[in-house]
Amino acid sequence: MNRRQWLHQSTLAALVFGAGRFLPAADTDKRRRLLMYTRSVGFQHSVVTRKGGELSLAERIVSELGQRNNIEVVCEKDGRIFESAEFPKFDGFLFETQGDLLSEKCQDNSPPMSRAGKKALLDAVAGGKGFIGCHCASDTFHSPGERGQNQERSQVDPYLAMLGGEFIVHGQQQKAWMRVVDANFPGLKGQRDFEMHEEWYALKNFAPDLHVILVQDTQGMKNPMYQRPKFPATWARQHGKGRVFYTSMGHREDVWQSEIMQKLLTGALAWTLGRVEADIRPNLNEVAPEANVLPKPVPPKRK
Repeated sequence: MNRRQWLHQSTLAALVFGAGRFLPAADTDKRRRLLMYTRSVGFQHSVVTRKGGELSLAERIVSELGQRNNIEVVCEKDGRIFESAEFPKFDGFLFETQGDLLSEKCQDNSPPMSRAGKKALLDAVAGGKGFIGCHCASDTFHSPGERGQNQERSQVDPYLAMLGGEFIVHGQQQKAWMRVVDANFPGLKGQRDFEMHEEWYALKNFAPDLHVILVQDTQGMKNPMYQRPKFPATWARQHGKGRVFYTSMGHREDVWQSEIMQKLLTGALAWTLGRVEADIRPNLNEVAPEANVLPKPVPPKRK
């Protein structure tokens, strides 16, 4: 191993130390390719909005993390990428997307993903590619039925079934506590519970095999959608042969710029791209046993 390889592996180890055994050095040093996809249909978050033809803040941060960790990051909003000759060459995907990506119209006028493209993505993940979803990746596609209710597993949209959970709604931005239930996951070694100001998502349709990493502590939160027992906010799961990671964090610029978010994403990249191992045994019933208890609908006011 030459000095450059040793430094690369040492940097990666420092960021995800304690996460589990490392893969052989030759495989660790192999360059990976990541597709970051940020098409937004109904609402485009400021962190993925491009201005003056430049990459967005989130795209720049992920690209920088890639440069530090021997990952080539390709940033795209064009849905045709999923049926292109380039698509099979990616080792993993990172989504901060919003809405029905098959819709012709969207906030940045980019071409949509096709049904065949959606299937190609899901097949690729099931076949062994990595997937990371940030924030509104859970507000991408939606399951049929009432928004404020859980659906039967067979009725959950296939993309959301792969992701492991689905966005319902959010309230006002506010400080809330993230409870760390797996401080050994890559990027979180030694991390304690933390309070963060963010646009927190209320989520549902949790996959039963989730390995929960961070739990949303709802105690003291404002707004009706948070008046429920604690529920998963960050997790990992196996989807076929693929590794899937999701965090509800990622709305605000300062969150993307925070050390916690960047360390967490670095660990998620290492794990989903197969560079480190982690114990992701299902723990939903142990750490958030009432996660599927949703608030009752607020009755309309009488006139």
